[in-house]
Formats: sequence, structure tokens, C-alpha cells
Amino acid sequence: MPAHEESSNPLARERAHLAASRAALRAMREDVQALDIRDVTANWVNAAVLQAQIDDRIKALADLSHTPLFFGRLDYLHVVGAEKAEGAEGEQFYIGRRHVHDAQGDPMVIDWRAPVSQPFYQASRNNPLDVDRRRRFGYTGGELTAYEDEHLTDPAEKEQTSRLLQAEIERPRVGPMRDIVATIQPEQDEIVRSGLGGTVCVQGGPGTGKTAVGLHRVAYLLYAHRERLARTGTLVIGPNRSFLHYIEQVLPALGELEVKQATVEDLVTARVEVRGTDESPAAVIKGDARMAEVLRRAIRSHVTPPTEPVVVVRGSRRWRVPAYEVEEMVQELLARDMRYGAAHEALPQRIAHAVLVRMEEAGEAPDDRVQNSVARNPAVKAAVKAIWPAVDPAKLVLRLLTDAGFLAEHAEGILGEDEQKHVLMAKPARSVKSAKWTAADAVLIDEAADLVARTHSLGHVVIDEAQDLSPMQYRAVGRRCSTGSATVLGDLAQGTTPWSTQSWEQALFHLGKADAVVEELTAGFRVPREVIAYASRLLPAISPGLAPVESVRETPGSLSVREVTDAAALDGAVVAACEESLLHEGSIGLIAADARVPALAEALAAAGHSVLAPGEETTADSRLTLVPASLAKGLEYDYVVLDEPAAVVDGEPDERTGLRRLYVALTRAVSGLVVLHAAPLPERLG
Repeated sequence: MPAHEESSNPLARERAHLAASRAALRAMREDVQALDIRDVTANWVNAAVLQAQIDDRIKALADLSHTPLFFGRLDYLHVVGAEKAEGAEGEQFYIGRRHVHDAQGDPMVIDWRAPVSQPFYQASRNNPLDVDRRRRFGYTGGELTAYEDEHLTDPAEKEQTSRLLQAEIERPRVGPMRDIVATIQPEQDEIVRSGLGGTVCVQGGPGTGKTAVGLHRVAYLLYAHRERLARTGTLVIGPNRSFLHYIEQVLPALGELEVKQATVEDLVTARVEVRGTDESPAAVIKGDARMAEVLRRAIRSHVTPPTEPVVVVRGSRRWRVPAYEVEEMVQELLARDMRYGAAHEALPQRIAHAVLVRMEEAGEAPDDRVQNSVARNPAVKAAVKAIWPAVDPAKLVLRLLTDAGFLAEHAEGILGEDEQKHVLMAKPARSVKSAKWTAADAVLIDEAADLVARTHSLGHVVIDEAQDLSPMQYRAVGRRCSTGSATVLGDLAQGTTPWSTQSWEQALFHLGKADAVVEELTAGFRVPREVIAYASRLLPAISPGLAPVESVRETPGSLSVREVTDAAALDGAVVAACEESLLHEGSIGLIAADARVPALAEALAAAGHSVLAPGEETTADSRLTLVPASLAKGLEYDYVVLDEPAAVVDGEPDERTGLRRLYVALTRAVSGLVVLHAAPLPERLG
């Protein structure tokens, strides 16, 4: 239908198109379900692979009843891609989460990631991008109930904020995190659609949508570079399991099922089990990038210069490679700075080649099979074992952390004596299996393993809450995208680990992506202006120089700070505030210092309230989540009750980290925040 035509009942027409589109999607799914692969596969392996691909396609074509199939429409002035002939009729496209076509193959819904969809996010009155009208749709319970038009080329129409867009942003949040595909803003869209070749770092304060932007960037890259990323793989890294559970439905809702999710600890614990914890000073030192050089020295120390020639016996002949010649080979391998394991594999081939040269000089004509045979000769294997022995990464790290002399030898000039004492195990373990490895130890073992053998690189990695990673953790992640790219998401003001990064330039250097582009999102769409302004009072103390978020949402009455004069009555006041919040629609988060959680859980249970754990899915019947402050990062709730800010600050090892933890807790609310305190508020909040 041409862009300028419209029926007398537009809403009925749009509902009819929605029904037709859903029927077309159903037909697409049924076509895939009806595929018979019995006669097109050569063997059971091919059949299993093809069937798995078909099953994934069927899942991707599911019609989610409460998820709008399309959320917008573009009416172009002209035919897209054609010459702009005078009087030519334009085209019309419905923009949605996935592509849908009819029986003839004509598009009924265009994927939001397609180039023709981009003006839905980027077009403006100043630059309409050949769009005459942009239409947004409003839904209630999956039913299309409203629409709203912007005539971008009509000078008489006044520019105004989209009511439907605002309603979608503020819609109550029951269930896991949802996609923001209908509400992506121009500055977010530019980041989402940036190319695969480069790494992008997004600094974004609370409510700026950085997590959603990162996830939508993955979905876009899979659309634009599907074949390449299908080979190389993608990964989303989050701070903890609760967070990953919270975001896990975003990509499937966009039809992307193949993206794996993990924490940094998941990545580095393939070789050991984490059963111990470090004191902060030890964790900071173990996470310092200097440890990489200590490990490199320790591994290379296993190389011993040869003192004896290598003598290979074949039949009646003896072939001798003198010690000085073998040492030249060793020095050449060391100078090339190859990975230890690769050099360990190369040395026997080098020695074997020297033997073959002698054979040829003696008139023989050996081939590659002879060289491989010589490389496996017992004399060559014995020489390599003595000169360049195999190294077990976990055993190496265990020795460094238990043998003070070994550590001192390889940390000389790198770590001071006190620093060395901090990293040594208080109770040395006898074996790798009996050691109580910490999370920082596992990262060291991962680094050592990469020094021995190259870590497999993925095509693209997303790192969320990246400000909390140590330099050694950045290196661990960087190894997994060394030949690919990354999307780094975080907020320096929300760094709540003792080793949190001080600057993105520093972090990107350790990641191995020093040339990454750093983008900053400063427009807040989630957290009300009153709430973010209150939390921003902490910024001068926790991250001087960082620009505060400017929220576009003014919600009078969204902030309430209440003092409870009787400390004994605090638990009851918190329960009452939760009950008050439950009168509103949406999810409720009660955030408290970790030490306060058991008492509050008991008070809520006594009042007849059951609570969810962080990351558990809220439902219409169960909407209250009790959140330890240490797990609040990255989560959002419609209404938040914050218990005793001073206790949140005091629960951390130092004041700055405590204030940062409080900043996180203060900025989890989408619609309203109630702060209750019996102790004096931190001075910055006044």
C-alpha cells in the first residue's frame, strides 16, 4: 500500500495486518516442521546436524503471544533504493523483532536489524532519511490497542515526545530483563550497528541502557555477519549467575539462540575447582598485570641448556648433534618467544632436521617420514624432556604460591617482599587437587595455560559490568577474543571490587584492545530524575570528573527518604514499605547490606511474605525480591526499598568501595525508591 494512503479505520487495518503476519509466521514455522530430511542426508551424523539446525529454526520462529510481532511502521516517500522520481509512490515497511514473509515471499514484517529499518531509530525532522511517516504501536497484553504518528516532512506538525515510547520505557517489569528493540534511541542505535571489526567500549551510568545496547549489538552482529560468527562463536560475560539469569531471555526473544553466557570464573575454572577466598590485599596483587611476567619467567625457567650431544642410532649408523648446535636451537626458540608448548613440540623436529642434514651429507635420501621417525627416537625424546620439559599450569602456579624461594626468584624486581608474602598460601597444599584455590588463583592458572598453549579465540565477546575486572581477568577475557572483537560495557562509578579499573584506557590495554572506541551514554531512560540526582551526590567521592546521568524522566514523588528514630523498629518499617510498594504494579526489590538479609528475610516471613532470590523470575503472584547489596549490580526493579544505607557502606572493606556499592543500590529503581535508615546517612547524602 502506498505511503500516502490510509483506510478510514487505521487501527482495524493494523490489527488485520498483525493477524495476517502472525498467520504467515505460523505458516513459516509449519513449513520448517514439515521438512523431510530422510532422503537428503548421507549418514546419521549429517542427519543429526541438519535436524538440530531445523529444531533451532523452529524455536526461532516461535510467536511469543505477549511479545509484539511488530512495533513500528515506516512510510517512505519513495521506493527504497530506486531513483527518486517526481510523483513516485513510496513504500511501507512494518518493523519488528524478526522477518516474516507471506506465501509469495513478500515481506510482511522487516527485521529491526535490516538496513531499511535503521531510519526507524535514526530519522528526525532535521534529517528524515526519506521517511514521510514513522508510526509506533502500543500493545496491551499482546493486543494492538493504539498507534501514534510522526510526520517527519510536515513543517506544520510540532515536535513532541512520543507518549507510546515513554509508556514502553516505563512499562512495569515483571519477569526477566526484556529487549529494548522498540525503544532504541539514536545514540544507542549507532553503537548497536557499529561494525564487527572494531572493539567498542560503552561507559554508561545507571539507566542509560548499556546492557541492553550490548545485547542488541550481539543480535545485530549475528544478523550482519551470521556466517562468520557461526564459525567463530559469540559469548556474553556477566558478573554473576543471578545477572546472567536476569538477561538470558533477551537474545532468544530476538530469535538468537546460539549465544553462550558465562562469568569470568566459569571461563577459568576448567582445570581447578574454586573452594577458597583471598583477603583483599592478596586478591589485588594476584589480579595485577605484573603477575603475567612472574608466570612467564617461572615457565621459561624450566628450559635447561643442553650439556651433552644428542646421539641417534638408526640401524648400524649413529648420528651425532653436538650440544652447542642443540643450544642454538633452544636459543632461537626462546628468542622467537613462542608459546612454551609449541616450542616443546618444535624442538624434536629441529633436532630431527639436523640429523636429516647429516644423512643427506652422507649420501642418503631421507624424507619427511624419516624426520618424524627421528623426532620420536628415544634419544631425541629424552633430550627434549631434559632440555624443554612439559609444564603443568596448575602445578606451576601451586609451586609459585607455596614455595617462597621459587616465587622470590621469579618475582625479583616485580613484586616487593611484602607483596610476595601476601600471595603465598597460608596453608600450603600438597597437590593440585587438595589446594583450596581462589578465584584469583584460577585466573593465574588460566594465564599459565595460555603461556603453554594458545587459548581458543571467539569472534565476538560482550563483557558487562567490566569495571569490576582485575587486569589479569581482562587478560583472560582478551585471550578469548584475541582474533575477534569485543563490546565492553560498564560504569566506572559502579566499580565495587578493590581492584576495579580506574580508567577505560587502562582496562582496554589489558584486554589487548587499546585501539577500541570509547562511547559514553549520558541520557538516562530508566531511573527517574529525582532518584538519579540523589544518587549522583556520591559521584565526587566515588568517581571524580565523571559526568552524572541526565535522566529524561521526571517522576514527582519517585523518591522518599525516611528516618526511623527507633532502630528496633527498622525491620517493621522495611516490611511496611515493601507492602506499600506491592500496591503498585510491577516488580519490587528490597536491597540491603548482605549482613542484614537474614533478619529482613525473617521479618518478611513473619509478616506472611515469601521472597525471591536475585535473578529468579518475578511473576504476577510473586513480585518481591530480597537482594543482598553485593548482587544488586545490573538488576532493575520497578520499585526499590533500600534498607539502611550506612550498613551498605560499612559492609565493604573501605569507604570508597562502600559508597560505590551504595550508588549501585540507589540506582536500581525504574519508578520509585524508598530509603529507610535508623543510623545517620552517609555525609554525602546528607
